[in-house]
Amino acid sequence: MDLGMQGRTAVVGGSSSGIGLAVARSLVREGCNVALFARGAERLDAAVAEFGADRAIAVAGDATSTDDLARLVRLTHERFGGLDILVNNTGGAKGGRFADLQDGDWLAGFELTMMSAVRLTRLALPLLRDSGQGRIVNITSFTVDRPEETLLLSNAIRPGVNGWARSLARQEAPNGITVNSVGPGFIGTERLQHYFSLSDDPERAIGDSQARIPVGRLGRPEEVADAVAFLCSSRAAYITGHTVYVDGGLLT
Repeated sequence: MDLGMQGRTAVVGGSSSGIGLAVARSLVREGCNVALFARGAERLDAAVAEFGADRAIAVAGDATSTDDLARLVRLTHERFGGLDILVNNTGGAKGGRFADLQDGDWLAGFELTMMSAVRLTRLALPLLRDSGQGRIVNITSFTVDRPEETLLLSNAIRPGVNGWARSLARQEAPNGITVNSVGPGFIGTERLQHYFSLSDDPERAIGDSQARIPVGRLGRPEEVADAVAFLCSSRAAYITGHTVYVDGGLLT
């Protein structure tokens, strides 16, 4: 299927590893130019070497810094002449139960999970409107629908991202911009492995999680990325304001 994305330009957050890097790969494969954004400069440079300097740029920065986000949008515009696609993606908030979390954890989680998306979207909107076919996709989590006991911050904040996205979808539809979210389930990333490692019995934790998934395995970052790519495409022009779960049936 031709997704009609040749020559379009995307900004992908958290794209030094995991789901973000897989999204960038998928978009480049579909013909997009990509601005890669994350804190790890060395990994970003390796991704640019993989994709080709004619197709990708690396912008190292902190998603909670307005200055870094503004620099990302400016450099993308300067390098590629516009912006058509924004993928809001960051690392998750600190894990823990209610008793484990202090005010600083709540504020840091809100800055990283909610405000990074709000600020980057605000900065990108003028260029997305100019595109006439702008796409915004937020990477959230299955926890927006089914809370996890030890991910209380994610349980609380990520549903707010979805609510904001649905409101923005209505407001930006007349400008040709679609706004959707993708909620991954248990995906085999470094972050998930770290989450399991905090358990008293990591191997059992992995097995218990896989047993909850109807397809019987962890997902692959590429499987999330391909769903994101479709939502970013011209084929998805009539899909907006929705959350697509890529979870192997976890929420069924």
